[in-house]
Amino acid sequence: MRLEGILLNGLYVFLVLLICYIIFILPTQWLKIERIRYPLNLNVRILQISDMHVERLRIRPAKIAAIIHDEKPDYIFITGDFTKYRKMLPKLEEYLRAMAICNVPIFCVLGNHDYQQKNVKDLVKLLRKYGLRLLRNESLHLEQFELIGIDDFDSDKSDIKAAFRAVDDRRTKLIITHDPNIVLHLNKEFDYLMAGHLHGKQFNIPFFFHIKNAGKLPRMGIYKGLHKQQYGAYYISKGIGQTGVNARLFVRSEVTMHYL
Repeated sequence: MRLEGILLNGLYVFLVLLICYIIFILPTQWLKIERIRYPLNLNVRILQISDMHVERLRIRPAKIAAIIHDEKPDYIFITGDFTKYRKMLPKLEEYLRAMAICNVPIFCVLGNHDYQQKNVKDLVKLLRKYGLRLLRNESLHLEQFELIGIDDFDSDKSDIKAAFRAVDDRRTKLIITHDPNIVLHLNKEFDYLMAGHLHGKQFNIPFFFHIKNAGKLPRMGIYKGLHKQQYGAYYISKGIGQTGVNARLFVRSEVTMHYL
């Protein structure tokens, strides 16, 4: 009887651990490719990767490279939060190397966690080493559109006026930024904006953003997916990595294919 009790208790523990794994850990490993179609008539495919947080990322570099290979995007946009720890730059380098060998133009912005590093210049240097074009309140004139990179709003690094200074208003305008709260302060017309930062809550529980202060936008119930406001449309990614507790609840990790 004592042996049976030990086995039964062991079974209970196993089941509890299995349930916890399925509920909290599996969503961080079971990567979803969101597909968003928005009619800008550009005929471009853009892969958005947001909130890598490589210190807590459970998606392997080879998986990301395979997605790039299979989806064949015209551009890759990374919308901030690579890592907050300088010691994790070698791990980040594994991901950058895997993406760079796919020979797809990569453009990026920094996030609030990136600015928490003691010397963000080390991160910037690494990004440039692998050919990523970092936009910090500036724009680029690309073949099909104007690409505008607005620096992180949460870190008080945003300068909308500077970001739009050289923009040709006659052309389609795409924006990449990290914190979507910037849309509440944008008073310039744009066609499409991509952001991250909010992780789709990460823990999908009621009133989460009333407990955790992440700005006005999520308190309004806007923290993931496609939305529109008077100046343009914007998409908030649920992100590929985690911050804080390395778990998710009813929110899967994602990368996003935008068909514009």
